[in-house]
Amino acid sequence: MKRKSFAAVTSQQVAQLAGVSQSAVSRSFTPGASISPATREKVLKAARELGYRPNAIARSLNTARSRIIGVVISYFDNQFYPQVLEALAQRLDTLNYHLLLFVGDRDGNVDRIFDQIMQYRVDGIVLASVTLSLDLSEECLAAGIPVVLFNRSEESGMASSVNSNNEAAARQIAEFLMAGEHKRYAYVGGVADSSVNIARQRGYLAALAEQGIHDVQVVNGNYDTRQTIRAAYSLFSTPPVPDAIFVANDHMALTVMDVARYEFGLQIPQDLSVIGYDDTGPSGWPSYALTSVSQPVQEMVGAAVELLMKQIDSDTIEPAQITVPGMLVVRHSARRPRSGIIEQEGVSLFQPQEAK
Repeated sequence: MKRKSFAAVTSQQVAQLAGVSQSAVSRSFTPGASISPATREKVLKAARELGYRPNAIARSLNTARSRIIGVVISYFDNQFYPQVLEALAQRLDTLNYHLLLFVGDRDGNVDRIFDQIMQYRVDGIVLASVTLSLDLSEECLAAGIPVVLFNRSEESGMASSVNSNNEAAARQIAEFLMAGEHKRYAYVGGVADSSVNIARQRGYLAALAEQGIHDVQVVNGNYDTRQTIRAAYSLFSTPPVPDAIFVANDHMALTVMDVARYEFGLQIPQDLSVIGYDDTGPSGWPSYALTSVSQPVQEMVGAAVELLMKQIDSDTIEPAQITVPGMLVVRHSARRPRSGIIEQEGVSLFQPQEAK
């Protein structure tokens, strides 16, 4: 059957039916615009009768704003990013902005799809789990398009960023494991040169080194299940097997736990303590009960959106680096120290004596 085509209803037709000006129709569909409730109701009633919908593309040509924020995520295995995506979409919707999702390469570089993003005339860009080259950072700056790196950072400081306190949280993980009197330590990293991996590895190793612990096994799972399985096998196949492991994110930590329990017969936490980072949904399941650093998604998303809106509204880009504190949520995947555990709103947290 041939598809029917209909002539587009214009705002002028709505204005005529409602008995108002064309600008009143425009203001009726613009959140926050000045218009009386009675006039707006007349316009909406006429629009419903005619089947009118505002043309967002045409409006963007008139206002030079698309009200679209481009969001780039490179992979969804880590459930932290679906949580971030949902929170971002909800927060932007309250501001009458819309999210346009792009999926980047696994290597975390967004340069390949940069031209695609720019073709949509986005008002701003959020890069989650990916980074932007220096050349493209400069291009965005020159074009007046704000960029916020989410859970990533870059050395030039040309783009804004929002992160949890990666290095400090990793140090706290080391303190927790040392307080639990572990003897053999390991670290399972993500992508070796990613900014968050570098910060977490640096904080963990530095805190251990300060207490004279230098023999730490380091392997990388590259945020990938198969590579994490191989990394776990390398740790558990050759003595001495570690009894304390910090894994750079929860997705990999759950994989390490499965390999330890089901392939090597290790008991958790009796034989092995495992701590992750992100505190995603499965971490709280009884079958894992993973001790993990909780990244405050709502606070981080709020900070990212606030940065974007401030730069969009002011037409100036002054990059800012924001760090939002996380918390080490204590469950049952790691041996607990004798002190330092506090209860807060039904959640166990690690708070060393000197931090109180």
